[in-house]
Amino acid sequence: MRPYLDKSAPEVWKSVAAYSTVVAEHAKAHGLTLQETELIKVRASQINACAFCLDLHSREARNSGITQQKLDLLPAWRETTLYDERETAVLAIAEAATRMPLSEESKADLAGARSVLGDAVFAAAEWVALTINTFNRISILSEHPVRPRGADGKVLS
Repeated sequence: MRPYLDKSAPEVWKSVAAYSTVVAEHAKAHGLTLQETELIKVRASQINACAFCLDLHSREARNSGITQQKLDLLPAWRETTLYDERETAVLAIAEAATRMPLSEESKADLAGARSVLGDAVFAAAEWVALTINTFNRISILSEHPVRPRGADGKVLS
């Protein structure tokens, strides 16, 4: 079992957490909604197969008002009209920021997202995507466990 990165370097973890708070405040101040932020976090975590972050942000997404149907269909978001124009724009950003290097398709998706969101929201969404990718890597490398939860969302003993 590898050491948890957050526990092995608490001063670094504290800085990463502070950075994340600044990014969240910036995103909110520049017009990115909480639901859009959580869609980015869940989609990037799906692509990265980060179980810990998926568990956390799926709960946060539901708490922010995202329907279970939208969460269920997230891997196939391009195949449905369920998501509005802004949601599809932030999902395109989440995928482009997670799947590197940028392909021509990703560059086109980003250009489309920028035209929908405008520069400020677009950049804020990119910061959110960059940040969740950092947390995904920390959790994956640390092998953070996912604890079983009941239907009420509470950790089972």
